[in-house]
Amino acid sequence: MRQLQAAAFLSSAILSYAGGVFNVTDFGAKGDGKTLDSPAINATIEAAVAEGGGQVFLPAGTFLSGSIRLKSNIELHLSPGCVILAAPGELNAYDESEEWGDFPQYQDGGHTFFHNSLIWAEGQENISITGSGMIDGEGLTKKDTERAGNLQGGSIGTGDKAIALKQCRRVTLRDFTVYRGGHFAVIMTGCDLSTLDNLTIDTNRDGIDIDCCKYMTVTNCKVNTPHDDAIVLKSSYALKKPVLCEHIAVTNCNVTGYKCGSLLDGSYIPEKVNWVCGRFKLGTESNGGYRNITLSNSTFNYSSGLAFEEVDQGIMENITVSNITMSHVHHYPIYITTGCRNRGPKEVTRKSSARDIQISNVVADDCDSLCSIIVTGMPDEPVRNVWLNNIRLQFRGGGAKELVNKDYREQGTNYPEPKFAGETPAYGLYARHVVGLHANNLTFSYDKPEYRPAVVLDDVKDSKIDDIDAQLEPGIEKIVMFNCENVEI
Repeated sequence: MRQLQAAAFLSSAILSYAGGVFNVTDFGAKGDGKTLDSPAINATIEAAVAEGGGQVFLPAGTFLSGSIRLKSNIELHLSPGCVILAAPGELNAYDESEEWGDFPQYQDGGHTFFHNSLIWAEGQENISITGSGMIDGEGLTKKDTERAGNLQGGSIGTGDKAIALKQCRRVTLRDFTVYRGGHFAVIMTGCDLSTLDNLTIDTNRDGIDIDCCKYMTVTNCKVNTPHDDAIVLKSSYALKKPVLCEHIAVTNCNVTGYKCGSLLDGSYIPEKVNWVCGRFKLGTESNGGYRNITLSNSTFNYSSGLAFEEVDQGIMENITVSNITMSHVHHYPIYITTGCRNRGPKEVTRKSSARDIQISNVVADDCDSLCSIIVTGMPDEPVRNVWLNNIRLQFRGGGAKELVNKDYREQGTNYPEPKFAGETPAYGLYARHVVGLHANNLTFSYDKPEYRPAVVLDDVKDSKIDDIDAQLEPGIEKIVMFNCENVEI
């Protein structure tokens, strides 16, 4: 009887392998939530690689795991009811961080080290993670520990990120859920020809980080990040050279700032306003810069808005945003800035620059009155050619009249976060050091009386402001200008 059972088991296994499907339970994975299953999962991956690739199948169950090493031509498939549960640090189940060498570490540690992650790959091709299962990063690095580690936060000897992919090509991430993703739920650095589709991410820090990547689409994703950025593009020195992040399209996504876990359980509890709560961002690491980036047809709720920041001597150009709705906006709805933080080699002397940015068809309500739309360049390197079209913003109001003459902080070497600069001189639109600002069909309103002008322009040139519909208190000017040239109202 036992011989017949063994023969049947072997026959089934051979048939599944022949079909390109490798079930992790055939290699010893238990899925009981107690046994450390990552050795069996990695053995399954190696067996599939030996056969030229295939699908590594995880059935329903809870697979306690340390580092899982994805390889070329492998699809890691999480079936319905499957949970990959990140092991606690005391099990020492995660790979060691890779060596960085003598090269200066300009970027945050989370962008430097990849191997000490739950699922990682480096230099691989044709890799996928699919299926409607879940990755639960319960045992990954917690937020406070990461902050304490400062720049070394990504190399503290335990599991750091849920999914970390470096210099991989033809990557597909589709349909699964990430809960509690550690430092980053998904980070992709130096990857190209990639698709992220229908992901649900409910995590305690960043959701999706795209660093030095090109030719990528992010579609139909739901990203809840109450304590950090939701979908963020970066261009760091993680590849030991400046590399553009370019040709990236993000569409049909939802960004929220609910308490971690409440997106998944359906309670949708708004988190208190934090350092950052959600948002779509370019930056802060921006040594190479950004080019040919689109965001469209997406919603934001109880989160920060759009932040486009070029402060590390790169470029930011050909950026388009369209068809965005926001409710309960923290800090600011739209923020475009350049600066000279210059975190990079001292011998690099070029200035950060931004040009050709178009934002249209945006509707937002319950916007924090800390900040208007902000567009700020540098005195010797203005932001150039910005179009703001068909935008409707409703603010909470309450700004004081004297703010119109506020000496608003120059970006300079400061960290580019508007909360540190305080209230803007205008409640609707504040622009400084800009050449070629084209604002058309903007509507601004507020709940509580607002005594700031709707628009303040400072050192703005060769620009046109047309059709501004703004709620105003008696005696308050709609548009105030300082040191402007050739501005048509």
